[in-house]
Amino acid sequence: MERDALRATGVWYVTDGMAAAEAGEFAAQLEQLGYSALWIPDSIGRDPFAHLAYLATQTSTLRFATGIASIFNRHPGTMKQAWLTLGEQTNDRFVLGLGVSHQPIVVGLRKLDYSKPRTQMQQYLSAMDESQYRGPAGAVPPRLLAALGPRMLETARDQADGAHPYFTTPEHTAAAREILGPDKLLCVEQKVALTTDPAVGRERAAGTIAGYARLPNYRNNWLRLGYTEDEIEQLDPRFVDAVVAWGDADAIRRRVQDHYDAGADHVCIQPLGGAGHGVPDWDVLESLAPTA
Repeated sequence: MERDALRATGVWYVTDGMAAAEAGEFAAQLEQLGYSALWIPDSIGRDPFAHLAYLATQTSTLRFATGIASIFNRHPGTMKQAWLTLGEQTNDRFVLGLGVSHQPIVVGLRKLDYSKPRTQMQQYLSAMDESQYRGPAGAVPPRLLAALGPRMLETARDQADGAHPYFTTPEHTAAAREILGPDKLLCVEQKVALTTDPAVGRERAAGTIAGYARLPNYRNNWLRLGYTEDEIEQLDPRFVDAVVAWGDADAIRRRVQDHYDAGADHVCIQPLGGAGHGVPDWDVLESLAPTA
């Protein structure tokens, strides 16, 4: 059962700063540490499906997930082909995370229409379901939606296998579980910084928050959670400490457990730190490893 396979903590990480062989070694090491899954994004780097197909050959039990594949980058039929092909070729170790991305990317970079994103998602999922596929039959991998607001969470409940909320809080996890109901998968991302120094922890958080705060989907979700524009703009500790877990390993584990207690099936941690782009913070990954 997929819920059991994903029960252990996973890792969300951008591998574009690594050579392919390095990324393969990274995935293999995560597997040895007992992590259940590696989530990678879909933006302007590697094609995530081609990359995950390679990473799967370097591992035997680690699951792989797109966090998320943008529906604006691929035709629904092409997305279905990648989804089912990876499910087959990874021996059912794949999870498809889909999302509507963000208006600045879709309109500014892709030059596509971003009006009514929820409606476009609903139509896209229906088109996927209706698309023909004549590859080898196998188990259909889970299909999750990047869902933050109530309406997209309802779509994840009604037309997908669950949701993959990103950059949020245990309080949001509880609300998401309420909307999804008991049977859908809820796989939550949590940013972490291994430091007991508040200044260092909040500094690492600030750089990441600054980039995401310009994207309306995240800002609107933080506002729905009760944080103010001033708290977001001024990086108020109440807000920063809620969306990024910093502290020693035990403190971070408690935050991860808060998500599980709120109804998450799976939590994937995203380390903030390390020696630069493509150089993971192994102190975090080893300290928080399921085998630690």
